[in-house]
Amino acid sequence: MSLPFTPGVLAKDRTEALAAQRGLDLSHPEQWDFLQSTETLDLQAAPGSGKTSLVGLKLTLLAQGWTSATSGICVLSHTNTAKDEITRRLSDTPAGRRLMGFPHFIGTIQTFTNTFFALPALRSQGIEIQAIDDEAYAEDALWLLDNNPRYRTLKIYTEHGYDRRDLVAKATYVCEAGELIVTGPKGALPFKSTSESAQQLVRLKQELKHRGRFRYGDMFAIAEQYIARLPDVARATAYRFPFVLLDEMQDTSDLQQHLLDQVFGQGGTVVQRVGDTNQGIFADGTPAPPRPSSFPMPTASELPVSRRFGTQIAALASQLTVRRRQTIEGEGPEGTIAVLLYDDDSVTDVVPAFERLARQKVPADILAAHPPRVLASRLAPGTAKKFPRAINCYLPNHVALPRTQGAQELITHLRSARADLQTDRHTATVNAWDAVRRACRGRQDQPLPPLSRLERAPHSPGGQARLLLHHLLTADIDRADQWNKLMDRLKETLPHLTGTPLPATRRLHEALGHMPVPLSRTVPTTGTDAGFVASSIQRAKGETHAATLILECLDSRGQRHDVGQTLALITQATDIASASDTVRKTAQLLFVGITRPTHLLVLALHRTRAQPLLSTFDGWGWEVHSAATSI
Repeated sequence: MSLPFTPGVLAKDRTEALAAQRGLDLSHPEQWDFLQSTETLDLQAAPGSGKTSLVGLKLTLLAQGWTSATSGICVLSHTNTAKDEITRRLSDTPAGRRLMGFPHFIGTIQTFTNTFFALPALRSQGIEIQAIDDEAYAEDALWLLDNNPRYRTLKIYTEHGYDRRDLVAKATYVCEAGELIVTGPKGALPFKSTSESAQQLVRLKQELKHRGRFRYGDMFAIAEQYIARLPDVARATAYRFPFVLLDEMQDTSDLQQHLLDQVFGQGGTVVQRVGDTNQGIFADGTPAPPRPSSFPMPTASELPVSRRFGTQIAALASQLTVRRRQTIEGEGPEGTIAVLLYDDDSVTDVVPAFERLARQKVPADILAAHPPRVLASRLAPGTAKKFPRAINCYLPNHVALPRTQGAQELITHLRSARADLQTDRHTATVNAWDAVRRACRGRQDQPLPPLSRLERAPHSPGGQARLLLHHLLTADIDRADQWNKLMDRLKETLPHLTGTPLPATRRLHEALGHMPVPLSRTVPTTGTDAGFVASSIQRAKGETHAATLILECLDSRGQRHDVGQTLALITQATDIASASDTVRKTAQLLFVGITRPTHLLVLALHRTRAQPLLSTFDGWGWEVHSAATSI
């Protein structure tokens, strides 16, 4: 299928003109190869290579010359954050903004799957969606298990083994030969399909399905079954989108890849995939080998030049490219790599020493604009005896951001929805109402209806609920008094929609509770105005920092310290790609952390583990400092 855009839309002069408007430097041939390609391709892009800017530039150029009113461009990403970044880059031109409406589609792979396949399939069965959420599903499933005598045999089974309740909480559909099969968190069920426990698990899953409660993974199985029964749906979707661009492809799960292959894998659609496989730190736990179509293909193009950092950080990062070897070229600021030595008695001195070093090495204006970041691979200390274990060994007062399940559930979700109002008001409003439905769901058979089914007449129950939702999205909910007034209105308004009172449970009381705005910035420890921001490495993915400290923590198995183990292997010229699975995962996570900073990378390392490596660090041009000594 030829793409419906005017000739010359990707011409060099037009591309250079738009790039100049956006302040983009297109001085490398790899950038032009991607921008001017209209064929299926994979692009393996190094951290800081500007791939998102290139994606935004290419999409804007295509939008300027797109000629079809019925077929469009489909832009998919792994997360809403990545999707929002793309739409932000498109919103500066009228042509770019046209991509945000029909016939085009911009969204996550999950939203795409739900919109075009899973939701139509469920609606055709008369099923009304109440929640698509793993945590909400787990809570509902376990409540049924504990309170419905129909599942007594299954309940007895779960009480006689470690983690057996997860079998119920995480039961997920897969599609096999066109039928939905119930699987557990580890794949196959631990008992025969003809056993009473297996049959009860299937019935419990079916009951939740008919109540409209699903796990995220369920939607892919339902979509696959829909396509198996109506293959023309997939063909029509592929015809609707002759050009597909997938961003952050490295985080695409096996479930997602399989669905995309079924829809766009027949060769009639141009599919361009962009990502960095070496940053693929998120996994869905699917027990399956990589697919032949997994990103990146062996023929993938490369974008190896990073403008975020200089040659020192690029050289270290290149040694940690575990999934696909890549020699990263650093063309950013020529920053500093430093090792910060500590011992058991000076571990709490590490972060203050880092702050002092950051003020010395990084220009004040840059540090003020991008406060230093403290990253750790482990937030929870676990039960291991070794020290230090996690971030709170260095920062005893560090408190991780609260989870959204349970206490203060509603206000957390509403703050997230309010943040999306400017970029996608409709989605933000739907998400806010869904948060209300989740927080207030009881065990009655009359759950709150979806937003689309709320009446609009001002004095009707639906109209009053819509007015309340408007105030939840616009009032100052950070003030406890305002929040409590809104919750009183909520308790008065919502029962009129269902004809039943809200359940006066402890869970509801906690879910509707107020919580002050979480402070992600830690109080400065050394008097600096900027202070620092502490979080997990996973949370910092996609960010750019002026200065980054990587704290040495125990690996995922609680056996070895991540920074020390990885640096020791590098100094020994060990091929980490051939190491154990735990070592490779540790190195991959550190790769994400060390590629965040522009000017200063600091690695905390225990003095005893550092001693054999000091001469190598010196040969590499790294600085070595002591946390216990004033810098």
